[in-house]
Amino acid sequence: MNDGRNNLSERKKLILKAIIDAHIENGEPVGSKFLTQNKQIACSSATIRNEMAELEALGYLEQPHTSAGRIPSETGYRFYVDSLIDRYNLTQSEIAELHNSLQYKQAELDSIMQTAVSLAAKLTNYTALAIKPKMPRITVRRYELMRLDDYTVMLIMLVGSIVKTKYIRSNRPIPTEATAHLAGVLNAKATGIVAAEFTMPLIMEMERLMGPFDYLVTPVIKAVCEVISAFDGGDIRFEGINKLLAYPEFYDMDRLRDMLALFEKKDALLEMFSGETQPDERVQVYIGKENLVKVMDNSTLVFKAIVENGKTVGAIGIIGPTRMDYKRVIATIDSVTRGVTDLLEGGHKREQE
Repeated sequence: MNDGRNNLSERKKLILKAIIDAHIENGEPVGSKFLTQNKQIACSSATIRNEMAELEALGYLEQPHTSAGRIPSETGYRFYVDSLIDRYNLTQSEIAELHNSLQYKQAELDSIMQTAVSLAAKLTNYTALAIKPKMPRITVRRYELMRLDDYTVMLIMLVGSIVKTKYIRSNRPIPTEATAHLAGVLNAKATGIVAAEFTMPLIMEMERLMGPFDYLVTPVIKAVCEVISAFDGGDIRFEGINKLLAYPEFYDMDRLRDMLALFEKKDALLEMFSGETQPDERVQVYIGKENLVKVMDNSTLVFKAIVENGKTVGAIGIIGPTRMDYKRVIATIDSVTRGVTDLLEGGHKREQE
């Protein structure tokens, strides 16, 4: 198989590409008569039939019925994505919509991701998903405290690139000097550690350092652990699940129910995106049985990670049939994720300014 793959003639490549393009567009098997109308191929019907038979023998095409034309196999789709696909250029209106919609969401990552996944579903007409991977080591990078009145302070935490706040209410007065002292202790002792590492000896050490203001340590640490714990579970949000019904591949009700159950439970999909130590910033394409989840053996998953400071903070993806408009989907996912990254980097620049 590998030898045939590496040595496909230019004519075979043209024929394979034409068949896949036509099948993506209309969903029907493609015959030699249709291909004779393609001016780029310029071969007789007999020659095209011979080439199609060889492509089938090599595993790139399948013939669903004896008298029918050919359809791409998963191997054919893979070769198409890797070697034959044309670059799809988003239209000016699509680029403008991406830019205008995303720029209004320059807030937290969750808001940006929700906008991005909605756009991806709209522009591709497939089911889109936004992934927030499991992050086993979420920590606070910096603490600030703002005294609001004699009994209330606002705890400000920089978690990754996101700012989180918590209001701390005390039964005892909080002097102005106590807030500055507590910020110093937190930044010295409580940065870069996960919730499980807030042990009793550490808390007792912080209380000792706070002296007469030790009563502030316990409620503050409780608030910090609540914020950290809310980040590390991971999540997947879907947009346009009903779009699956537009494709014959999902007309089978048993298969559709299995897909919907997969979307509802999320765990199997979430596991695919979590634990990445060296994230790949390219668009990833999993076709049919390449997917780790069995129920997706007739589907394609396209996604791209969103990387910040060398860590995967999320991903945007598309799920659809293997008969997918790969050019459009790959270009859209690439543009959407780059837009999200630009917003995150822009936020960092504004913080530094």
